[in-house]
Amino acid sequence: MRFTVDAWDPAYGSSVESAMQSSEATVVVDVELPEAQWAPRRPAVAAPSEIVFVDGVRRLEARTWIEIGATDALPGIFASYAAGSVRCDGKATVGPVIVGRGVYSPAPHLDDVATSLGRFVARPSRDATPEALTYAVHEDMADCEVRIAEDVRRKYDGLIVLDGPLRKRGHIADAVGLVKSHYVRYLPAALDRVVGSLGPGERTPAFRVDAAPFSRISWYVRLPGPAGGPWAGIVRCEASGALRSDLVTALADHVTVALPRFASAPHKDGRAPQNLYPIGGLERELRHRLGDTGVVYRALRRASALATSAA
Repeated sequence: MRFTVDAWDPAYGSSVESAMQSSEATVVVDVELPEAQWAPRRPAVAAPSEIVFVDGVRRLEARTWIEIGATDALPGIFASYAAGSVRCDGKATVGPVIVGRGVYSPAPHLDDVATSLGRFVARPSRDATPEALTYAVHEDMADCEVRIAEDVRRKYDGLIVLDGPLRKRGHIADAVGLVKSHYVRYLPAALDRVVGSLGPGERTPAFRVDAAPFSRISWYVRLPGPAGGPWAGIVRCEASGALRSDLVTALADHVTVALPRFASAPHKDGRAPQNLYPIGGLERELRHRLGDTGVVYRALRRASALATSAA
């Protein structure tokens, strides 16, 4: 029996869902080449001399119950989040960082909570389910990523790679979203086999995904790494669907030659090779900026005790 072992740490789930759901969006595969001519492409362009990566992190600090009157309460969470950028031009330089903290709950009359480490801003959630609370934190983190990406684009006209899908960041001119995990199938089976046949440093032709709130151009790239299954080391890149076809080709080529040198190794990162070294380093720096979890938790406990004694 022949088999392979994926380098992706199973603690992070799977990099490729075993039963990917087919996309409900309209997919146009002949943006760059007709479907019959699809084959791996190895760009013959020089790697950009510098690149900026943008990412964000979030962390649950504590769970809470928000009292409503004398006898009732609704659940909520305290959470912290941060976003920032790192510029790689021979050295890695972390740019401005935004750190935010919030208390999330559907409780009426939700108020900010002041602690010795700063204020947790009241952020009403849709309901009290774990999914709704987590989504509300993610949206605040995503808003910070947008602000960071906008600031980077104002100051820098080179290649910007945003960790994750474009989503709210699709208006950032010529920015590229980097998707590490695959849960949706966009291509027909014959073209999926082209993805599986990619060599390190190769990409598929570009295709367009027409879906709300905006269309996007996408392509797959294989990063260098340990041998594995057909999709081992595969990332999906996406750019604004408003780009002209010639600009799409140039952008896809430059991204494809830029990413492999940043691919992580399994002994350094559990999400290797897709979690690029600059992104992994930025994540560690952002988590450091959030502060020690124990210190934050104790600050929340002290604030809770003071609020109780003052009631």
